[in-house]
Amino acid sequence: MTVQPTTRPGAPLTHTVLTDTPVGPLTLVALGDALTGLYMTDQRHRPPQESFGAPVAPDAPPFAAAIAQLRAYFRGESTAFDVPLELRGTPFQRRVWASLCTIPYGETVTYGALAQRLGTPSAARAVGLANGRNPVGIIVPCHRVVGSDGSLTGYGGGLDRKRRLLEFERTAEGPFPVEGTAPFPVDDMALFPVEECG
Repeated sequence: MTVQPTTRPGAPLTHTVLTDTPVGPLTLVALGDALTGLYMTDQRHRPPQESFGAPVAPDAPPFAAAIAQLRAYFRGESTAFDVPLELRGTPFQRRVWASLCTIPYGETVTYGALAQRLGTPSAARAVGLANGRNPVGIIVPCHRVVGSDGSLTGYGGGLDRKRRLLEFERTAEGPFPVEGTAPFPVDDMALFPVEECG
């Protein structure tokens, strides 16, 4: 997946809402044919709804492809996404977001290890801030970044969602459980393997 740093002059922002996901409604935002946002309900750093542009049908590009891939992900049938992305942020944020896309499904990496990958080993805090501003959750897998000791730290969509996403990816046994039907362990942080750069 490629994170595009350019903008498309004159292309309108549009959005659609996917309501039937195991993590609640997801608002998808696009600029032309590229996805620029995927936001959860009550997400930290979620822009105001009025900034998402005009509502469109979910079968409009690029929403149809993104929705099909999200559904396959939640059914446990797919581990990767290939929708076109155009993420708006600083050059450093875009580097962090591009690096997030290289974290394999079912694995985690620490903020420090991500900073090392970027060639800025002392920038773990800055990496964490950029991670928290990721505008396309799930598809750009910021949920796969954990604290230096493997603990679950901040997640814009909430720690419960982060825990559920990581456990789902770790076990990869069938579809994502619907919230409230098969709760994941809350206190067992040892479930999440941590990958260090080396």
